[in-house]
Amino acid sequence: MSEIKWKNCFRVGVSIFVLFLCCTYWKTAAGFLAKLLSAATPLFIGLAIAYVLNILMSFYERHYFTSKSEKQIVKKSRRPVCMFASFLTLCLIFLLVIRLVIPELVSCVQLLVAEIPPAIEKLLESGWVQELFPENFLDKYENVDWSGLMEKAIQLFRSGISSATGAVVNVVSSAVSAIVTTFISIIFAIYMMSGRDDLQRQTKKLMKHYLPEKWEKRIGHWMSVLNDCFHRYIVGQCTEAVILGVLCIVGMLICQFPYAAMIGTLIGFTALIPVAGAYIGAGVGAIMILTQSPLKAVLFLVFIVVLQQLEGNLIYPRVVGKSIGLPAIWVLAAVTIGGSLMGIMGMLLGVPLAAALYRLIREDVNRTEEK
Repeated sequence: MSEIKWKNCFRVGVSIFVLFLCCTYWKTAAGFLAKLLSAATPLFIGLAIAYVLNILMSFYERHYFTSKSEKQIVKKSRRPVCMFASFLTLCLIFLLVIRLVIPELVSCVQLLVAEIPPAIEKLLESGWVQELFPENFLDKYENVDWSGLMEKAIQLFRSGISSATGAVVNVVSSAVSAIVTTFISIIFAIYMMSGRDDLQRQTKKLMKHYLPEKWEKRIGHWMSVLNDCFHRYIVGQCTEAVILGVLCIVGMLICQFPYAAMIGTLIGFTALIPVAGAYIGAGVGAIMILTQSPLKAVLFLVFIVVLQQLEGNLIYPRVVGKSIGLPAIWVLAAVTIGGSLMGIMGMLLGVPLAAALYRLIREDVNRTEEK
């Protein structure tokens, strides 16, 4: 009994000491924690990539020579082949989006470049511009010290070059850092996917060793619910994005809007951001349609607003909410609150976290009522 009390006192003392250190050196601890999280960013990104790709890999594993699963060559090749197929599928999706979006975007930019000079010439030849700048407009500036102005302009140009050089260095370093982070994240994701079974076994072993049996089962159940909610949410979100993209393409073809395939694909891709994502693609689409017809650009915006209201209030809550078992009103609440707290990341994480919390509370309430 005395040993148990001594252990409890020791734990309380250590907890109070750690709390004292956190309160006294909070700024230092917060800075160290921020640096630690920044250094671990590639690992977090790799974990997210591995989790998303694991959904595709699990699908391929369920259909990879299931009738010949007892053969040794099938067992040894299942994981690498399915992992390669998941990476290839994701790359093909990105290439398809780029193939549909980039050519149309380039042609639109070329059209803008070709149309802007004639538009400027017409603007300069218009009557109200000539009235604003009369013919003797330059006569007022004959006595201006142009050489002095040129020297000042050259000095500004030199200072601008030095600042621009620094900006270029910052951009290049940021680009290199992003490339290195992406490369490390992909490598980490590959290791995570290839050693998935070993990691699961090691995690269960650690939890069994360091946690009481009650907490081990409880935490294991919580992790299982979180995994199921995130899995269903990702699948539902991708399904909803495909539905929205197809509806946008069909609606634009019916209304005879230009760039239907490109804009529909872009809106479907950006719709992976919950509720508000389609508006990002709609802004680009409106600018592109503006090069063809200002009236059609306005009508396109009206069409997108109507489609987005239909998607946000009817399709999204039913498709995503039904897939994760969360009522439509709580889906909208999770997106709103998550977006207010953490922006786009909050929108992405709010719905599956709310679904997991909703399911755990429901299970607890039902268990209490049964007792």
